[in-house]
Amino acid sequence: MSLLATAGPWHYQFHPEVWVLLAMGVGLSLYAVRVIGPMVVPEGEPIVTIAQKRFFVAGMLLFWLAADWPLHDIAENYLYSAHMIQHLLVTFIIPPLLLLALPEWLARLVFLEGGLVSRIMRIITKPVVAGLAFNALQLFGYWTWTVNTSSSNGSFHYTMHVSYFFLGMLMWFPVLGPLKELQMSEMGKMIYLFLMSIIPTVPAGWLAFAGDAVYRSYDIPYRMWGMSVEQDQQIAGAIMKVAGGMYLWLLIAIRFFRLSAGQERRDLERRRLNTPGHTITYADVTREFAEAGDPPKEMRPEKA
Repeated sequence: MSLLATAGPWHYQFHPEVWVLLAMGVGLSLYAVRVIGPMVVPEGEPIVTIAQKRFFVAGMLLFWLAADWPLHDIAENYLYSAHMIQHLLVTFIIPPLLLLALPEWLARLVFLEGGLVSRIMRIITKPVVAGLAFNALQLFGYWTWTVNTSSSNGSFHYTMHVSYFFLGMLMWFPVLGPLKELQMSEMGKMIYLFLMSIIPTVPAGWLAFAGDAVYRSYDIPYRMWGMSVEQDQQIAGAIMKVAGGMYLWLLIAIRFFRLSAGQERRDLERRRLNTPGHTITYADVTREFAEAGDPPKEMRPEKA
């Protein structure tokens, strides 16, 4: 047990590294919006929308909640279930919020117009690369050595969570990234999210049915709220399985119903257009061209 654990879970601990990261995140965002944005965004278009501002504030507040006292200290020294709440926030909740807050113009500068950095980012945000890296880190994070070391070493603990966050951003990019051309199809997103939900179910069952303490660093005399180490592990497994898995499956279900509803609308529209006596309007033609998308490269006329 670390020295922080001897002070008790409700003894305030100041974590300057958290506030430095928060200040850097807010400062860089303000610089991008106030300095870079006006130079690249056409006049009359919003640099950031109200929704993007709200997503950013929510993401930063949840980051502070996950990384600072008291959740961080409880997760590091007392309860593995608190550690699991941290994990879900850092991987499944905060990255999507910050991606939804990312303006398209800024994403294009970073991912498409930044030279070598852009080429690297386009590679590591590919679904196969991002998905495999994210799940490899998850498996490493459930290893007993990793958890015990993270509990006793604050620097390693923060390094793991920064890694979780970074790979979480990469993992979510093909699903919620602001650049539509780098996103997968709706069906691809559903399959991808389902695959992302498989790995957490393995350690969840292991924790739920383990008869003894899996991680010795959490088998300590002081038990918060009278919770035994076995109960703590079972709650952690439930959080991982129910909260994590069901969250992803809920997103899959929402996308499935949206895809089905969109297909039904298109079918109804086609039947309307094929109805005898129907007059094709300019709006009909414009809509059909928009749905067809750009022609293949080999069919495009060469520029003079």
